Amino acid sequence: MKLNFAIVALALAVPTASLAQDSLAVSNGGYPNTFSSGSADVSPFTQQSKRFNDWSVSIGAGVPLLQSADLTSIKNGNGKNLFGYSAYVSIDKAITHAFGIKLQYDRGETKQGWFNTKDSAPSGMPYQEVAARTQYDAISLLGDINFSNLLRRVDNHSPYRWALHGYAGIGTLAYRAYQKGANNKQALMTEVKPFKFNSLFGQVGTGLKFKVNNRIDLEGRVMYVITGDDEFDGGGAQYSAVNQREENTSDNFFNATLGASLKLGKHGSHLMWHDPLQEIYYKLDVLANRKQDVDLCKRGDLDKDAICDDWDRQLDTPAGARVDGAGVALDADLDGVIDLYDKCVTVPGPAENNGCPIVKDNHQTATVVEQELKDVYFNFNKATIRPESNDRLDQAAKIIKENGGNYLLTGHTDIKGSPAYNLKLSQERAAAVVAALENRGVSLNSLKSRGVGSAEAKFPATASDEERLADRKVTVRFIENSSEWEAMKKKDYEEAPVKKSIKKSSGKRK
Repeated sequence: MKLNFAIVALALAVPTASLAQDSLAVSNGGYPNTFSSGSADVSPFTQQSKRFNDWSVSIGAGVPLLQSADLTSIKNGNGKNLFGYSAYVSIDKAITHAFGIKLQYDRGETKQGWFNTKDSAPSGMPYQEVAARTQYDAISLLGDINFSNLLRRVDNHSPYRWALHGYAGIGTLAYRAYQKGANNKQALMTEVKPFKFNSLFGQVGTGLKFKVNNRIDLEGRVMYVITGDDEFDGGGAQYSAVNQREENTSDNFFNATLGASLKLGKHGSHLMWHDPLQEIYYKLDVLANRKQDVDLCKRGDLDKDAICDDWDRQLDTPAGARVDGAGVALDADLDGVIDLYDKCVTVPGPAENNGCPIVKDNHQTATVVEQELKDVYFNFNKATIRPESNDRLDQAAKIIKENGGNYLLTGHTDIKGSPAYNLKLSQERAAAVVAALENRGVSLNSLKSRGVGSAEAKFPATASDEERLADRKVTVRFIENSSEWEAMKKKDYEEAPVKKSIKKSSGKRK
C-alpha cells in the first residue's frame, strides 16, 4: 500500500511540474473559461508570455529531534538532549501566486536514547544503558501554500519581504537504525530500503521566508516527520523490550532547518512574491493620484452641439437641436423630420406637413366618390349597370380603398312613374353599385345601400327629360358614428323569391 502511494505521487509530480503555468495563464486561444485570468483578447500560453519566474532551487540544513518514540532525543530534564543533523535540497515549482510543489531530497541522522552512541554506556543504570542513532534518506513530494498571499490585506502597502508558508506531502523513507547497549558495541537493528512497502512516510510543517532580493530567499522551517514505523528509533524488532516501553506505533521527529532558495529565470520577480489583488489596488491608487492634462477636443465643436468634432457624425447640426452621443440630431418618430422642426414629435408624418400625419377628410372623400358615380348608367327600367360605366366604378373603388371609411350609397329616381316602382328601382340600383364596387376590392364592411325612389326629386313630371336627369342619381354619405353604422342594414329591401316551375307528371290508375 505504501509503495503504491509513493509511486502514484511521484508519477503525478513530473507532468504537473513540467506543465504548470503562472498566474497570467490564459485559455488556448478561445474565449477564457472560469479558471483563466485573461480577458476576451487572449493568446496561447507560451514562455514568452510569462511575467514572473516560477522555478527555484532550495537547500538547507538543520537538526532533527526524535519526539514520539520509545527512544527520544529530548529528555525533558532527565538526561541530555541529543542532536543529530539533517540537510535537504529541493526543486520548486510555483503553480500560482499562492500554491506550488516541491520535489525534495532529505538526508540526516537522528540521535536518541539515554546517551550519545559515541560515549560509553553509564554503569549501574540498566534501564538507561541504551542509545541509538538512525541514518536516513528520503524523497518526498510537498505541496507549498503561501499563506501570506492568501491572507494579505490588499490595502497593506508595506514592503512585501516576509511570507509564511505551509508544507505537506508524502514520500519514501530509507534508513539504517543502530543501537548501543551496556556492552558498548553498536549493532544494526533495522534497515529499510527505499521504494518499499514499508518506506512510505509523510511530513507536514511551516516555514517563514525572507526576501533578500529578487534572486535569493532565506527560510527557517520546522517540519514534523511521521515515519509510520515503530523501529525507526533503533529499538530493534517491533516487539523487542525497548519497543515495548511506549505504546507508540510510529516514531516521529521534528526537523528544524535553516535554508536558502535561488530563484531561476530571466524575469525580475518570482510568482510566489506576487499578489495580484495588491497589484491591482496599487495601480488604481496610482491612477487616482495621477494628474494629467488631457486634450479631449482637439478639433473643437463647430456646430456647438456639445459633441466634439473628433467624433461628431453630423458637423452641421442646426442650432438648438437635441443630439445623440454621435452628434446626430434626434428624430424620435423616425419620419425624416428632426425633432427641432417636427410639430408631431411622437407621430410620424411627411415633411410637407411639418412632420405631422395628414388627417383624411372622409366627407370630402364621399363627395369625390359621388362625382365619379354621377356618370354610372343603367339599362332602361333595370338595375343592370351599362359597360361604359366601368371606368367610373374603377376610379370610385380606388378612392374608397385609399382613404377608407364607411359609406352609405343612396339611390334616387325622378318623379315619373308610381312611387312604389320608383322606390324598388332606386333600392336595386344602389345595391348594384355597392356590388360593383365590392367586386373591385372594396371591403364588404365599408359600403351599405338604400333607395328613396322619387321622394327627394326636385323637378316635376312636366319638366324636360334633361332636367329630370338630375334627379336620377346615386348619392354618397360618410357615416362617422359607428353605432349608427352598425344599426343600418346592408341593403333596405328583400329580393323576391325565385319561383321554381313544377312539372306535372301524369298519374296511372292501378
